[in-house]
Amino acid sequence: MRTTVGIIGAGPAGLLLARLLHNAGIDSVVLESRDRAYVERRQRAGILEQGTVDVLREAGAGERMDREGLRHDGIELRFARRRHRVDFPALTGGRSVMVYAQTEVCKDLIALQLKEGGPLLFETEALAVEGAETDRPRVRFRRGGAEGVEDVLECDYVVGCDGYWGVARAAVPDGRTFERTYPFGWLGILADVAPSHDELVYARHDRGFALLSMRSPSVSRLYLQVPADTDADSWSDERIWDELERRFETDDDWSLRRGPITQKSVTPMRSYVHEPMRHGRLFLAGDAAHIVPPTGAKGLNLAVGDVVTFARALTHRTATGSDDLLDAYSATCLRRVWQAERFSYDMTTLLHTAPGATPFEDRLQLARLDRITSSRAAETDLAEAYTGFPIG
Repeated sequence: MRTTVGIIGAGPAGLLLARLLHNAGIDSVVLESRDRAYVERRQRAGILEQGTVDVLREAGAGERMDREGLRHDGIELRFARRRHRVDFPALTGGRSVMVYAQTEVCKDLIALQLKEGGPLLFETEALAVEGAETDRPRVRFRRGGAEGVEDVLECDYVVGCDGYWGVARAAVPDGRTFERTYPFGWLGILADVAPSHDELVYARHDRGFALLSMRSPSVSRLYLQVPADTDADSWSDERIWDELERRFETDDDWSLRRGPITQKSVTPMRSYVHEPMRHGRLFLAGDAAHIVPPTGAKGLNLAVGDVVTFARALTHRTATGSDDLLDAYSATCLRRVWQAERFSYDMTTLLHTAPGATPFEDRLQLARLDRITSSRAAETDLAEAYTGFPIG
């Protein structure tokens, strides 16, 4: 099998890259180890930055998002029983974010790829990337499980969108890694109940962080800071709702709506960056190159920035014959990655209660929140980062 770009992984990054390349007249093949049903129900991010929304629209993948997604023009910061709304459009010249789950983005892109694009091969495991330093890299893959037949995808370029544990990252022989593991995680739930607020609520509390989010007007997504080794099943539904209620407490008459919990899980908190994001003709994108804690809602959006940067660079090469943008891929992406890492770290340390935190450190958190909520400059910095750094 032969193609111009071999894409490993059919998450939002790989699928969007295939769409962008298709629109530019460049052929690709997408290899995905899981089946379609798994990819379409894999729960991940739910906040799309302004730039991501714009890219999906321009790619022809925004119709259902615009119809069913929830535009949000701000977030609420909650601390010391106080509430403060951050108004994104007023602070950023009109930018906003969209609540639209990663599962829905994948469904939209899969439908487009199967209808109009190149091969999208589910249940196809990439085994290795070979010859990345040559002008004819190859991806060895196997279809049909452990007993399936191995084959080879020959490419001009390979883009690894297969995550931290994928074969693409393992094929990069050198480079530097930067990493931080946090001593807490998020206990996340999905609940069949209307959200208790019409925008996301980020709550700093002495008992730990809490986040009120949503998936739709009738489905709430909520999170609690918990120790990193927590077993989600050790928390009863009633205990979860009671703890959420405590951490979201205010001095006004706001109340938390309760409903049936349909899913619960614990998400670890971690920061990770691999430099460079390229080896020869192998390019890393998304979680294969970087991971952020979810506090800043940056993971999916960073992956989008990576594949947009690659697609622009390859389109430029096709039009001009110049490798300049491809050669700059890693440096271009990493500028945005490190800003997102910085913002995600700032939000995490601003809002979470660290084990063993001293009263001095607690007061510093409150001082930082006071600064954001009383200074337009500080609030603008948060709003600009949350709605998204420029792509490219």
